[in-house]
Amino acid sequence: PTAMSRRVVRQSKFRHVFGQPVKADQMYEDIRVSKVTCDSSFCAVNPKFVAIIVESGGGGAFIVLPLAKTGRVDKNHPLVTGHTAPVLDIDWCPHNDNVIASASEDTTVMVWQIPDYVPVRNITEPVVTLEGHSKRVSIISWHPTARNVLLSAGCDNLVILWNVGTGEMLLALDDMHTDLIYNVGWNRNGSLLVTTCKDKKVRVIDPRKQQIIAEKTKPHDGTRPIRAIFVADGKIFTTGFSRMSERQLGLWDLNNFEEPIALQEMDTSNGVLLPFYDADSSIVYLCGKGDSSIRYFEITDEAPYVHYLNTYSSKEPQRGMGFMPKRGLDVSKCEIARFFKLHERKCEPIVMTVPRKSDLFQDDLYPDTPGPEPALEADEWLSGKDAEPILISLRDGYVPIKNRELKVVKKNILDSKPPPGPRRSHSTCDSDFSQPALEEVLEEIRALKETVQAQEKRISDLENKLCRFTNGTD
Repeated sequence: PTAMSRRVVRQSKFRHVFGQPVKADQMYEDIRVSKVTCDSSFCAVNPKFVAIIVESGGGGAFIVLPLAKTGRVDKNHPLVTGHTAPVLDIDWCPHNDNVIASASEDTTVMVWQIPDYVPVRNITEPVVTLEGHSKRVSIISWHPTARNVLLSAGCDNLVILWNVGTGEMLLALDDMHTDLIYNVGWNRNGSLLVTTCKDKKVRVIDPRKQQIIAEKTKPHDGTRPIRAIFVADGKIFTTGFSRMSERQLGLWDLNNFEEPIALQEMDTSNGVLLPFYDADSSIVYLCGKGDSSIRYFEITDEAPYVHYLNTYSSKEPQRGMGFMPKRGLDVSKCEIARFFKLHERKCEPIVMTVPRKSDLFQDDLYPDTPGPEPALEADEWLSGKDAEPILISLRDGYVPIKNRELKVVKKNILDSKPPPGPRRSHSTCDSDFSQPALEEVLEEIRALKETVQAQEKRISDLENKLCRFTNGTD
């Protein structure tokens, strides 16, 4: 009997994970969070910045704040404003903390370079605009291991893979989804995709072969949206609704997609559950839009396979949620996850920790984790190569890398389609304009650009100094 009673409590170092909001002065206040009805998370974070989709009159915008810039956000803080209709999804590049992609109702995807200093004016010029969807684009996701490979999915039921470094379309998966795509997720090395769709199917796709390699109809019987992500060992974790409209979670094995490994009912709330997965701890965090709680579960190889750990509860419902990559966490505080919870007018970081008595580095909590170096180039991946993420140790904490510029090299411009609009006659182009003269003009423009950037940085520094002198008083 003693052996039995000892067995009742499952051994796990994550049984006591608990969540805590940061102090009031560590929040980001006075942000007009977007009110677009869309099941995206509205927030993207990395070790340098937090980005949030915001309300904007005419067009679409998001705000980018340096992580340290907490407190009240100046109402004139510059925005990223290139889209002509609302922004629906944003995603930071995993291999460059200064590059972010945005998807919009205006049917385009734009990729932006964000400077380390706060710019003086709105950022209006993307590094590259990707055009290929015919309806609004509600999902974007960077490839986890290949440089510059970006996925977008639109309301045209189309999934497109882009090479951001050349601005061209690599693959279009067009005959696979018969209805609206709810979500798309990569596996750990980026060789497979999992998608959920309004036609009630979960599909596992090999994007390079353009083949569906497994599918499951109705993993959850209810009519409301389903979400799916890859977890360890290529298993798939889903959230959805039962026929009685109870929220459910499911765990599935690709080799036997018929029967779930686990299927659990949770409650009768109607918000779609957004799953966030940490591969290092095998914990899935479930955040419902409109919920005021985050539930988390550990996935293991022993029954019941999905083990409930705890719930972080608060009073305020969440409008969206950002999830910090592992390398952005504070290992000295035994932090194993950090969420950025969006309210109507603010963003509140929530820290998940495992209490430990020792101040030493807890290597059992922090296995080596994906770092910022890509393992493959885009064309290597396209040709069929796979590579696991390049891992780094967090023993001494992670120091973000200085701003690296994203260079876009367009292929021969003559091969691409002519620009829309009236064709100009060739006579308007002065053929006497020599190559050296052109080089000179370009060099001058380059120099001017550098001067402007230097001045913007200087103005920004002076504004920050002035802010310190006046101590925040207007």
